Amino acid sequence: MNKTDRQLAIMLELQRSKVLRAEDLASTFETSVRTIYRDIQSLSEMGVPILGAPGQGYSLMEGYFLPPVGFSVEEAVAMLMGTDFIEQRLDGDYAVVAKAARRKIEAILPEPVRGESTRVRETMRLLQAGEPVTSLREKDNLGLARRAIMERRKLRMTYLKKMPETDGNRKSTREVAPYGLALVQGNWMLIAHCDLRQEIRHFRLSRMTGVTVMEDRFLIPNGFNLNNYRPLDDRNERVVILANPQIADKITETCHFYMESTEERKDGLIVNFLVRQPEELLSYILGWGGDVEVLEPETLRHRIREEAEKMLKRY
Repeated sequence: MNKTDRQLAIMLELQRSKVLRAEDLASTFETSVRTIYRDIQSLSEMGVPILGAPGQGYSLMEGYFLPPVGFSVEEAVAMLMGTDFIEQRLDGDYAVVAKAARRKIEAILPEPVRGESTRVRETMRLLQAGEPVTSLREKDNLGLARRAIMERRKLRMTYLKKMPETDGNRKSTREVAPYGLALVQGNWMLIAHCDLRQEIRHFRLSRMTGVTVMEDRFLIPNGFNLNNYRPLDDRNERVVILANPQIADKITETCHFYMESTEERKDGLIVNFLVRQPEELLSYILGWGGDVEVLEPETLRHRIREEAEKMLKRY
């Protein structure tokens, strides 16, 4: 943070917190107490009415405010929860920026709005959809992907595919032109043109290793807009199960993307899925246990039976 930004931030902190010691400001901005003294002196010389009380700290003169920005309680809550989300879900650079933005927003809110927005936020919690971005590798991948997108440079990586090849290998080296990032069900996905497959593919950041930003540049095709982009639906394998109607909510919650239709019958609930490969549903079906039966395809029935036999041997 440069001197000018720090001095503006000090004024915002004083407006937000009323009274602060030099030690508190030094800790907040990760600088020395002596530097804070110099900043306070510079602000005073510029006409900012900062009062200093021995043993208490610094404060702004009563009635002095930075140019106001008016927000309703609902607007303040929306913005502050937005900074919470960014801090949780983006990489370290944006986490720092989000914290700084939150301090600035809180500083310019009138006391009644600030207090009410705090009370409202305490009644809501921003739950993570899936695991938060906590691993250092995934945060690094997010930062590298953002940089490559902004600089229009290709990425090279080793990708761990969801489904293994016939030889059991899941790793694949890819060079891609990154078009954008999307947060899907709590997971960051990179939308990129894959040189190997010669088409747009989706890559989960948590499965990317050895990511490097290449010198090779690329151009995004004319007309491509991430907000309007919709992937082609290449699900063409049908899976049919007979389920206990009592777990219909569980099936819907976990496999809504794959579901095509449901039909209530006397013997249970018929659920039709469309998938790329039947094995995509394997873990879900095993998790539903004896409450479901795979009716088709036969290959998936055999696979479920094999997994059940392996489990039985362990128990």
